[in-house]
Amino acid sequence: MKKQRFYYIINLQYLGFRFSGWQKQPHQKTIEGMVSKTLKFIMPEASFKILGAGRTDAKVSALDAAFELFIVDVPILDFTAFLELFNKNLPSDIRAINIKAIDESYNIIKDPKSKEYVYLFSFGEKNHPFSAPFIANVLEDLDLEAMKAAAKVFVGSHNFSSFTVKGQKNTRRARTIEVCEIKTNDILKANFFPVKSYALYVKGKGFMRYQIRMMMGALIQLGKGEITSNDIKTALKSENKLQITYVAPGSGLFLNKLELD
Repeated sequence: MKKQRFYYIINLQYLGFRFSGWQKQPHQKTIEGMVSKTLKFIMPEASFKILGAGRTDAKVSALDAAFELFIVDVPILDFTAFLELFNKNLPSDIRAINIKAIDESYNIIKDPKSKEYVYLFSFGEKNHPFSAPFIANVLEDLDLEAMKAAAKVFVGSHNFSSFTVKGQKNTRRARTIEVCEIKTNDILKANFFPVKSYALYVKGKGFMRYQIRMMMGALIQLGKGEITSNDIKTALKSENKLQITYVAPGSGLFLNKLELD
């Protein structure tokens, strides 16, 4: 008898501070690994696999992430009961927020989508230790207005070879940035956060490994006066024109919005 397959999209949120990113890795605690382990526990008889909408680096968080769940022969009949059981068994720093059925033609990796990442940072003095999972902290003073102006340089279609890990083969280096702007942080608040903190918003259809963290790193270098806006413009035109010496920490970055087609 032919096996029947069932397909679902599950949206989730997670705090990435204690995880080594999304993707399963040997001897590492990852979001994908924890999700798979929990699904095996609550569906011990089911054969399934999961496919994430993208990979996040170590310590990177998400307010709106998603993965595709494929199950053989055992459909999920009660979505409310499934989410309740799933969340009961997930650790407190991962939460499933929605599930919906899809058809087999959908592919969460290949189908069009848009992602908005936010990078939170502060500068000038050391933060309360409890802020560490959420906000990157630069102790030096930064020229914030220069950083705001330079962030706009990234908007448009560019070659981001200087803003990713070297040596990645068969990677499309031309990417399009729809939004890149720095604003006052009003997205996350806590009484232990610094009085002033800021948010870099970056939106596009896809990003390379470390791309946003290296963009943030370049803006921090610019804010310190180590590079100029023209340096960034040059780096976006061809390879190896700008050496990014600072990759911003993962703990300031989170996936804010994921728009699936």
